[in-house]
Amino acid sequence: MSALPISAELVTEQNGIEAAALANDYSHLGEQLDRRGIDIDAITRKVAAFHVAIPSWGVGTGGTRFARFAGPGEPRGIFEKLDDCAVIQQLTRATPTVSLHNPWDKADPKELKAKGDALGLGFDAMNSNTFSDAKDQKHSYKFGSLSHTDAAVRQQAIEHNIETIEIGKVLGSKALTVWIGDGSNFPGQSNFTRAFERYLDSMKAVYAALPDDWRIFSEHKLYEPAFYSTVVQDWGTNYLIAQELGPKAFALVDLGHHAPNVNIEMIVARLIQFEKLAGFHFNDSKYGDDDLDSGSINPFQLFLVFNELVDAEHRKAPSFNPAYMIDQSHNVTDPIESLMASAIEILRAYTQALLVDRKALESYQDSNDALMANQTLKRAFTTDVGPILAKARLVKGGAIDPIGTYRASGYRQRVTAERPSSGGSSSGIV
Repeated sequence: MSALPISAELVTEQNGIEAAALANDYSHLGEQLDRRGIDIDAITRKVAAFHVAIPSWGVGTGGTRFARFAGPGEPRGIFEKLDDCAVIQQLTRATPTVSLHNPWDKADPKELKAKGDALGLGFDAMNSNTFSDAKDQKHSYKFGSLSHTDAAVRQQAIEHNIETIEIGKVLGSKALTVWIGDGSNFPGQSNFTRAFERYLDSMKAVYAALPDDWRIFSEHKLYEPAFYSTVVQDWGTNYLIAQELGPKAFALVDLGHHAPNVNIEMIVARLIQFEKLAGFHFNDSKYGDDDLDSGSINPFQLFLVFNELVDAEHRKAPSFNPAYMIDQSHNVTDPIESLMASAIEILRAYTQALLVDRKALESYQDSNDALMANQTLKRAFTTDVGPILAKARLVKGGAIDPIGTYRASGYRQRVTAERPSSGGSSSGIV
């Protein structure tokens, strides 16, 4: 397969079909924004500079606790995953980095780096895995990892995280993301305080192994696989971890890992205020967890999150350097299409947030004009920024219509012929 997974000529041809309509739409939107004192070209330049990382595991078909239905042309290993990630970047021009998962993506780091370079891909935060057992590992994580009662299990988990850092150093990564499934399923099964103390001690050992220019991100998750209690269950605990570990430790916000009706944008504001926001795992959810595409359920909430982020950017909040990554499980869609759609929706929310009249909003807030403050946000949210997104892709060599161009390319059909099926349905999350 060539460095560019999809023919550049095809992308140009497909763009030619859409170019005239885009020019008209962009001009019309520019006139509207100009009346609001907004320079559309300045906004487009900011949007073109924004990027979000792709998770290597996201290009495979996911599953629930009960079943997984294999998709056609699934990547059989990390190198084919990178090929699929390169398609997303080629067409959206918003996903230049890939976040790898150890041990799912284990391979010679030098070969991975060379493959990424050939495809024009870099590597984002590394992800460790002590929430499931790897083949031939000595100790099981069934009853925990970094917080396990057995010191030998904790040491194994610590060493795994340090190994993940070492791999990331070769790849050019600058961060380690740690999520654990540790917790309990029955009242009385675990001592909450001692489990958290063991976790902190283990994380301090991992933290000590960080290079000077690295950061460590801890991720909280309300439930699953621990259904009674989880060691790192909410943003408050996550903040405590970051404070305990030190200046290179930050709290990661996954949009799908919160209790119902939690005000996620307020959590974001608090973590920014106290200089402990690591960044995001973007997805959406309806009933639980994070198995839906970003923006598919609650695009207004995604916009409100970005409103806080753009506000922090606007006022130059100290230590504000968020890392952005998509983290989704695709069960019934083509994963490449879902990831492209999600990248577009994330950019849409960012663009809409850039249109908020910050001066007017602050004035309404200071005068307690609740209605007009809300209307100021709504005006930005209801603006169709699609032409800006398409223009930003076009000027960077991407596709005006990424999903349409992808389908016209026949990429999925081609890789289906090259990659034997992994079989029918199977049980459990893969």
